[in-house]
Amino acid sequence: MSVPTKKITVLPGDGIGPEVVSAALRIISATNVHLEAEMQEAGAKVFAKGIETGVPHDTIASIERTHVVLKGPLETPIGYGNKSANVTLRKLFETFGNIRPVRELPGVDTPYKGRNIDIVIVRENVEDLYAGVEYMQTPGVAETLKLISRTGCEKIVNLAFEYAVAEGRKRIHCATKANIMKLTEGMLQHTFAETAAHYPQIEARHILVDNCAHQLVMRPEQFDVIVATNMNGDILSDLTAGLTGGLGFAPSANIGSDVAMFEAVHGSAPDIAGKNIANPTALILSAAMMLRHIGEGKAANDIEQAVLVTLEQNIHTYDMQGGSRPYSTTEFTDAIISNLGRHSSTAPARETKALKIPPASRDVGRVAVSSRHVIGVDVFIETTDHPDTIASALGQMTAGSVVRFLSLANRGATVYPQDGAPVGLVDHYRCRFLRDQHGDITDAEVLDLLQRVGSKYPWMHVEKLQQFDGVDAFSKAQG
Repeated sequence: MSVPTKKITVLPGDGIGPEVVSAALRIISATNVHLEAEMQEAGAKVFAKGIETGVPHDTIASIERTHVVLKGPLETPIGYGNKSANVTLRKLFETFGNIRPVRELPGVDTPYKGRNIDIVIVRENVEDLYAGVEYMQTPGVAETLKLISRTGCEKIVNLAFEYAVAEGRKRIHCATKANIMKLTEGMLQHTFAETAAHYPQIEARHILVDNCAHQLVMRPEQFDVIVATNMNGDILSDLTAGLTGGLGFAPSANIGSDVAMFEAVHGSAPDIAGKNIANPTALILSAAMMLRHIGEGKAANDIEQAVLVTLEQNIHTYDMQGGSRPYSTTEFTDAIISNLGRHSSTAPARETKALKIPPASRDVGRVAVSSRHVIGVDVFIETTDHPDTIASALGQMTAGSVVRFLSLANRGATVYPQDGAPVGLVDHYRCRFLRDQHGDITDAEVLDLLQRVGSKYPWMHVEKLQQFDGVDAFSKAQG
């Protein structure tokens, strides 16, 4: 009886990428899992050919066929391309969830040795500040838009809970900065709380992300799964990798509804490329995650156990301390292959179930509301005038219009009317206007306001102040 062959796309990557990817593929082959690897290009060589994305059409077509990618580290050379090939791949195939497990490893000395650290960061991987929407508002003031959607929150929170169920984990922390960013970070917090009700077997806790970082250093063993927005998750996942030995041991999975990509977290390390001394552990463990994803759970467990046994034998690469002597990449790989079938004395294999991934949808995400009103406008202007002068001018400009001038803010602090000590000013003000009567402010009235303001002050940004179902959908003026 023939064994079905599963197809994957392999991107060897740059620098040490081909060496560590080759190691992972050799180990997979030794488990007798039948894979057909479509070797494709991405990264530095592609940029050098003048392809600005770093990802050629042949690679995209391969991923569309296989839906599974094993990827070496990619670099973005200076002078080529507009953004990293990694970001291109994640956005192109909307791998919305980044899963970063870390665990204490035998033979890897860290200040946390013996603490039994075993943590998974589930990071939203598409939106937030990584949407990359930025503007220079004035020559001295920059803006970036933090975009958080209800759809994005639902996907990542559901993935986190389903991952906990699949791995038999008991607790999830949702790490946010919702005390400050009440609408964006708050959306993840509220979505988490609502979703937790559907998983009563999982202990669900909210934690402020700064306290989470503090607690990870003080008492990391209290954490099991942590779900976070893109920026917060990026920072926390590198922090947790540092607790257990560094990025050389940190695997990851980028999960989408249609495509999943598995890669080491570390970079391409061009200074040691071709020397056969790179540590392939992170990519090997990423390959194990890939095998589990495609239904080869036994092979995944065998590889993970073989890695642990090898480290227990004090067999290590050049970047590790201790043991008898440093092993080359090839020798380290050979040792892992020789240990396939053996079981670790420090960490038993984890029984896992298939991960349920939120399905793809072509529908446009939308949150329905019963009522919505535009009750005001924020207009951002550029001027070196002082607050009292601006307030007097704006009051005169809006005389006889449907809106009234309310307040000024500079760098997030209210500077008119001002109750506290003065703050250092820059040439960038947020001017808040509210409707002087009941009813909505129309687009025509917004345009009239902009013409009035623009007659004296250059404006560069405008936001409608809305109410959804009677609740203000904008941040309050800060003191």
